[in-house]
Amino acid sequence: MKDLAALKDYILQVYERHRTNHEGQVTTYIPELGKANPDHFGISVVTAQGQEFSVGDSQQEFTIQSICKPLAFLMALEQHGRETTIKHVGMEPSGEAFNSINLDRLNRPFNPMVNAGAISVAALIKGASPEAGVDAFLKRLSLAAGRDLRIDQAVCASEAATGFRNRAIAYLLRNFDMIDDQVDHTLHQYFSQCSVLVNSRDLAMIGATLANIGDNPETHAEVFDMNYIKDALSVMLTCGMYDYSGEWAYNVGLPAKSGVAGGILAVVNRQLSIAVYSPRLDDRGNSVRGIKVCTDLAEEYGLHAFNFTNFGSNFIQAL
Repeated sequence: MKDLAALKDYILQVYERHRTNHEGQVTTYIPELGKANPDHFGISVVTAQGQEFSVGDSQQEFTIQSICKPLAFLMALEQHGRETTIKHVGMEPSGEAFNSINLDRLNRPFNPMVNAGAISVAALIKGASPEAGVDAFLKRLSLAAGRDLRIDQAVCASEAATGFRNRAIAYLLRNFDMIDDQVDHTLHQYFSQCSVLVNSRDLAMIGATLANIGDNPETHAEVFDMNYIKDALSVMLTCGMYDYSGEWAYNVGLPAKSGVAGGILAVVNRQLSIAVYSPRLDDRGNSVRGIKVCTDLAEEYGLHAFNFTNFGSNFIQAL
């Protein structure tokens, strides 16, 4: 069995293997995100027991963007239950770009991982006031990360100023009663959620909290209701990597979510989480280096959900 020292060595190897990869482009459709340094690259791994290791630019902050979506979905389930929540958002992969305006046959967004679904979910958790909903979301993510997080107000303002397509999606959802008439309130919640600042270590700790059935493995704070974590992980596996989700499930086989700022979070249930930050994106909006790192780790350690070797299932005992 490979131990923690071997894992650290391997992560260093993977970092060195991919840090000179300059494929992909920094996103510019949200102007503030276009200011990112394309060479930034950080990897963090945190186990369900709280062991952690990071390499590279792991302390570099970036906005969480779409990685907020499964966490918001989890909070909606906690607040409203499954029956009510799925009246507002479906569970099926869309096979389309993350900003698609298409709805399913019930006039719902296809799933919580695309923008339409995330906006519908934001309406469910937005709170009594714009400040209250954002504050509640930020506090929950801070508990999961193990430190106080904050909103990047410049990115939030940039998203609000240029988010015309998201506004169109929101009004389409309002037309079909998927969200209520407080459209601006809902969009403020959504834009703010996407603008939470994290680093790769924060993301890995949030993922480890999911892997550890809802408890932060370092602080032992009870963060998420374990009864709904499987819902969030399930849609991450099937829908979390935009229109690359099918290939990701086939090749990597882990619940994951990417964001257009360059983050990727992958979760190995009951074992660990992997977080990568690299803002060079492919044409589907996923971090190029992030995909390569997760693919290498999944192959080396047998982490695919349907891997049949003993090593993957017993990985955590080796740590």
